[in-house]
Amino acid sequence: MNYWPLLGVAVVVAGFALRANPALVVVVAAIVSALLSGLSIPDLLALLGAKFIDSRNLLVLLLTLPTIGLLEHAGLREHAANWIARMRNFTFAHLLIGYLAVRQILSMFGLTGIAGHAQTVRPLLAPMAEAAAEKIDPDLDLDERVRIRAFAAATDNTGLFFGEDIFIAFGAVLLIYGFYEQNGMVLDPRRIALWAAPTAIAAFVVQSIRAIKFQRRLHTQRDQGRSRE
Repeated sequence: MNYWPLLGVAVVVAGFALRANPALVVVVAAIVSALLSGLSIPDLLALLGAKFIDSRNLLVLLLTLPTIGLLEHAGLREHAANWIARMRNFTFAHLLIGYLAVRQILSMFGLTGIAGHAQTVRPLLAPMAEAAAEKIDPDLDLDERVRIRAFAAATDNTGLFFGEDIFIAFGAVLLIYGFYEQNGMVLDPRRIALWAAPTAIAAFVVQSIRAIKFQRRLHTQRDQGRSRE
């Protein structure tokens, strides 16, 4: 067995340890592993081209990111934050719980690509969450803003991961169905997806409670700051 291609892993570890550009590190590691495995440059380019054509999601991502970048350059994040700031009765918890519900419902029907970190969280949800938090405490520091952004991303992950389990054509559902079928047990994929519903409901409740507790913590920090003054 040829172990030399595993040096690509070492390139990834070294690149991240040196805080180099992640995309550049991954590309260099892929080239190193490919060359050490015996692939020539033309073969490597042909392989990358074939995988690019086969990966429809990658093509959608490459088309989406420039669009999001242009919208951000035009002030999308600022407009989203200002819009939330004008809605006085729309709280931090309302925003995150509402987004969680929409994300989970869309994922239940297989519409997982409509929202996401690049398309929604960074340009819309995160600045909106910060603006909602600023209505509670206008003097948010950088650490607290980073926590708010992380919580927004975690809300998106929760809605996606637990919502898509109910989608009948989701890979995990089909994997369970195929495993039992190979062992002589034929199950209805609809029943497999249905049994994921209690977990999805529990995840929604838990994340909603976390959003409410996060909002209460912001109120507590604001009151403590005022008392010190």
